[in-house]
Amino acid sequence: MQQPWKIRLHLAERTEKTLFLKLANQIIQDILSGRLPQGTRLQGSRTLALELGINRKTVQSVYEDLEAQGWLLSKARQGTFVSEQLPDLKAQYQAAPSQAAALPRSSGAPSLTHSTGAAIANHIQNDGIPDTRLIPYELFSRAYRHALIQVTRQQIMGYGDAQGSIELREALAKMLSMERFIQASTEQICVVRGSQMGIFLAARILKKKQQHQVIVVEQWSYPPAVETFLSNDYQVIRVRLDSHGLDTDHLASILQHHKISALYTTPHHQYPSTVSMSMDRRLKLLELAQKHDFYIIEDDYDHEFHYDSRPIPPLISLPAAEKVIHIGSLSKVFAPSLRVGYVVADLNIIQAMQQQILLIDKQGNAITELAIAELMQQGEIKRHTRKMRKIYQSRRNFALQMFQQIFQQQVDIATPAGGMALWVKFNFAYQPHFAATLKQLHIDSEYDFGSTVADQSHYFYIRFGFAALTEQEMTATIQALYQAFCAE
Repeated sequence: MQQPWKIRLHLAERTEKTLFLKLANQIIQDILSGRLPQGTRLQGSRTLALELGINRKTVQSVYEDLEAQGWLLSKARQGTFVSEQLPDLKAQYQAAPSQAAALPRSSGAPSLTHSTGAAIANHIQNDGIPDTRLIPYELFSRAYRHALIQVTRQQIMGYGDAQGSIELREALAKMLSMERFIQASTEQICVVRGSQMGIFLAARILKKKQQHQVIVVEQWSYPPAVETFLSNDYQVIRVRLDSHGLDTDHLASILQHHKISALYTTPHHQYPSTVSMSMDRRLKLLELAQKHDFYIIEDDYDHEFHYDSRPIPPLISLPAAEKVIHIGSLSKVFAPSLRVGYVVADLNIIQAMQQQILLIDKQGNAITELAIAELMQQGEIKRHTRKMRKIYQSRRNFALQMFQQIFQQQVDIATPAGGMALWVKFNFAYQPHFAATLKQLHIDSEYDFGSTVADQSHYFYIRFGFAALTEQEMTATIQALYQAFCAE
């Protein structure tokens, strides 16, 4: 519908330091004041950029961020509209709209309003999770409707295949072949309720299959995985890490003294340090697995998000990978609550997993699996992933910029080639009072303050997830860290 009046936006009197923040906060303020009612159609990005005399990419970035937060809604071939259902954060923005997104001052300790800090702490686990505000809900809704009709008409609402629906396994097999060089039949794929279930099943199966109850994990490792191994009565041994990933020379030394059942690794973007394992070490690891007869549990939790170069092929796609159990997930593409993952391995491993699943998850989730299969077959997941990759790369770059601008020489961060988090080294000692801010901001720090780096009293690390944060939220979060760590 044609707007009866032309919408004008004025930025000259705003005090924010960047055009992005001026425009974003002005639109939010106009929505909250009622000047831009729900359902209002905004100018196209090209038109608004010409009217304001700014770069079109700035307008596009603002529209994308405000859509992610729920203020705006983009409709294909129609335009950008004020959302009919505004986000719960509007009360915080109304209280302090400009402070919520203000960039750090050039001198002095940055400020953070209480309302902004609360908004971030209440809804974001800052560990490297996707931004659930960017989920294509309309596509999901349509796919679920189709799946529900299908299972009703075909009368498959009863117990499903414990290995996962054939439709989803076929879609996964095609994706793995085309995108990750993994040649696997549908019989070699098992659908699970997220990667954690895959890790648990691998631990259970190998405990029965292998004689030696020892598992090697990386120096810093994914805590739920380590807890899974401990709960299955494994002895856990840690292998060193460096800038090239898992230290295979140290692993070879460990193997001289221990017979192990398996090694658990996150080679694509090591968790939590974000380092990618080099190709020569991947090949050496596969060689060691063959020589010493142990399995490799490869947790490929965020393969989709690699920014600066082509991702290194997974271990299971390389020669002599018969001992690899590859675990992947779609949770990082959409949301952790989706609970759809998969395991790729040789037939005897998959068959053993199927028997374990029959004991704990006989029903499966046919509707979700059919919906995801439809989205994969139609190319919607690939399109969504491409869009998210662009957004998350921009957010990574912004997070790096903000840490350097606010902390300056007090932090060191190696730019990760991909993933959804930064591994931030602070060049000063950890203090006990830091814990309250880290807890409030949901920043996981057990890797950094535990025994693994207890002797490094002159510095410490945190894993900072950037994917789920807008630029405003990242600025406020990093300011809060600066206040807690550095302000007197």
